[in-house]
Amino acid sequence: MNPRPVLITGVSSGIGKESAIYLLNKGIPVYGSVRKEKDADDLKASFPDLFTPLIFDVRDTEAINKAVNLVESKVQSTGLAGLVNNAGIAVSGPMQHVKHEFMQKQMDVNVHGLLQVTQLFLPLLGASKASTYQPGRLVNISSVSGRMTRMMMGPYSASKYAVEAISDAFRRELKIYGIRVSIIEPGPIDTEIWKKARTENQPYGDTDYAFILNQRDKIIDQNQQMAISSEKVAQKVHHALYAKRPKTRYLVTGKKWLIRSIISYMPTRLVDYLFTKPYLKEAKKA
Repeated sequence: MNPRPVLITGVSSGIGKESAIYLLNKGIPVYGSVRKEKDADDLKASFPDLFTPLIFDVRDTEAINKAVNLVESKVQSTGLAGLVNNAGIAVSGPMQHVKHEFMQKQMDVNVHGLLQVTQLFLPLLGASKASTYQPGRLVNISSVSGRMTRMMMGPYSASKYAVEAISDAFRRELKIYGIRVSIIEPGPIDTEIWKKARTENQPYGDTDYAFILNQRDKIIDQNQQMAISSEKVAQKVHHALYAKRPKTRYLVTGKKWLIRSIISYMPTRLVDYLFTKPYLKEAKKA
């Protein structure tokens, strides 16, 4: 019997692409969303019989509905084995100055987009008492930033905290259909994003927070030291989709003991001190 397909959003790069490749190499058919068809050309070329691109932005209801109809016509009586919500963006900046339109886009993509995609594809996971599909699984890509918030990362963290809450609600509510829900919480990932971060123009240089921006390369170096490969995240995605007893949360990061301590055990004021200490001297000089 052929394995049922999985749908992954945002497969043009990073975790989404690596997760798609990981599943495809195991012979699992994958539907992968991209915003531009050319972003899926290499996956389609490498896995012509297993990979099907879906062209939609997670904010575009009409395009998503077209994708739902296409997938439904293809899967017919089997439904989907899983939906992996990976598509997302990261907005950074001091909360005092972050522009409303930037914050709006952050939430539209990472929160409202995730919710919209999930609601529209849930019937193909068996989310109906009248459904004949075997229950599929829902996997949401959150972040360590959904459990703790660093300076300048407020917008991104806010979106991922929301993803955590939405996922908890879905996990409890979808029990009536036997659909299991897991959250993947990656830390820094070893991708091209770090090279891009070193060269892109940074706003807020004319604010009182310029002293943090001036230490950008130092912060990037620290994150790169903790960075893990996208494949490790892909392995957890596969486990969440196919393990007999999937975890509700997968923390995937370097120095996991430290992150768990910060999240679960350290007093809030101690965490505040640890996160701000490196910059306080510079702040006084600025």
